[in-house]
Amino acid sequence: MTQEIVLHYQLSDGTTRTVDAKVGSSIMETAIQNDIDEVVAECGGSLICATCHVYLDDAVAALFEPADDIEIDMLEGVAAERRENSRLSCQLILKPEHDGHTIHTPERQ
Repeated sequence: MTQEIVLHYQLSDGTTRTVDAKVGSSIMETAIQNDIDEVVAECGGSLICATCHVYLDDAVAALFEPADDIEIDMLEGVAAERRENSRLSCQLILKPEHDGHTIHTPERQ
């Protein structure tokens, strides 16, 4: 049986969508499965397009491994403002400790 957690996606218009997410899935996969249109994911998680860009709060960012060199290079091409807490959601695999955290989407991908 797959463990589920709850994630909150704060959309660029200020609304929040709360969804169930499967541990072991990525934040990108969870967004796509729950019709979070602000996460486009044109490449389907292949780390070649940067259209799954999200912002993480410090608390949740600390729960993930740091971005590797490839992700850092891809973040150079994001359409919205790149911030210190910018990540590509295809690279963020969910664990039980991510339960209840909020993911922020940029205004464009």
